Amino acid sequence: MRSRYTAYTQNDETYLRASWDERTCPSERITHQEPTKWLGLEVKRHRVDGNTATVEFVARYKIGGRAQRLHELSRFTCYDGKWFYVDGSFPDK
Repeated sequence: MRSRYTAYTQNDETYLRASWDERTCPSERITHQEPTKWLGLEVKRHRVDGNTATVEFVARYKIGGRAQRLHELSRFTCYDGKWFYVDGSFPDK
């Protein structure tokens, strides 16, 4: 999770695609096109169950001077010892 956050802060589309499960990776651009200032990542909880895991996090950033907040419950799966992002949902506030 933290490595993917770092990839977002550096607009590293290549790493994001490489760490995304190929069955769910979108074909369109993943990173923001607008200049984005990333402000921090808070991992609220995580759970590993065999070859699957969930991570709840809040990422804060600014686009065009406006503060944004992404609160997501992400799902990951492990293949051959490497973790891949599958998808995410947005918990109720």
